[in-house]
Amino acid sequence: MDASAIGPALEHYRAQGYAVLRQVFTPEDVKVLACAFDRHWQQGINYRTSFRHANLFYRVAMDPGAGKVVRYVQWPSYGDPPLERARRDPRLLPILEPLLGRNIKQIINQLHWKPPGAQEADFAFHQDVRFRKPREAYRDLAISYVQTGIAVDPHTRANGAMRVLPGSHLRGELAIPAPQQILGGSPDEDALRAVGLDPAGLVDLELEPGDLALWSVFLVHGSGANTTQGDRRLYINGYVRAADCDRGEWAFREGEPQAIAIPSLVHYEQLLERPEPHYVEE
Repeated sequence: MDASAIGPALEHYRAQGYAVLRQVFTPEDVKVLACAFDRHWQQGINYRTSFRHANLFYRVAMDPGAGKVVRYVQWPSYGDPPLERARRDPRLLPILEPLLGRNIKQIINQLHWKPPGAQEADFAFHQDVRFRKPREAYRDLAISYVQTGIAVDPHTRANGAMRVLPGSHLRGELAIPAPQQILGGSPDEDALRAVGLDPAGLVDLELEPGDLALWSVFLVHGSGANTTQGDRRLYINGYVRAADCDRGEWAFREGEPQAIAIPSLVHYEQLLERPEPHYVEE
């Protein structure tokens, strides 16, 4: 990664709500991540349905076009050293520190797939702020939270790259009409028009393996279908200024990377009552 690119990228992030830093991770890093994706896909496919063990969650489903699929895995870093190291990689700190400081927690850790032929892997247009619940646990979200994604495959319009609306983060939280389940919902441009946004401004967030994307919790975005013959995989990690969040796992304390120990409360409300492995019938 060219360190001189960080400043301009963060300026773009603040002004437009997203940015891309090229080649933050090396081809060898990407191979390691790809192997981790393969491990977790195989593990998930072996489950008869969605499966949870504390914060670790496999969303397994039958897709009309691709058969049994693993839609995503939440918190795969528990028990997976390569993924655990990547989420707190020291190369991330110079990117995150100007935005969040040196004490940073993590509230999103997710492997996401768009397999070839999948008919329910689209994302309806939305803002990530809708998922920050309970809202009282997250403060000053506009300036305290950054979502990141590491590309493991090329991301293009053809394979369902994110489509973002530059500058939409400056509008605050919007009541965008959307299905209850964002994953699997169509990225309907009429939903943008309904809240006064012009879909003509949409930009495809095209990435190469090893690139790092950043986007705001208020950025309006969605994505379409994968119409190619290959996977579209993204390793998503969401970070928050520690002082402004009551939940999450530590990523950096005073700038030092922090390994995961005992699972902490993030999104799974029954963590203490039901941490044991169990199937989740959906």
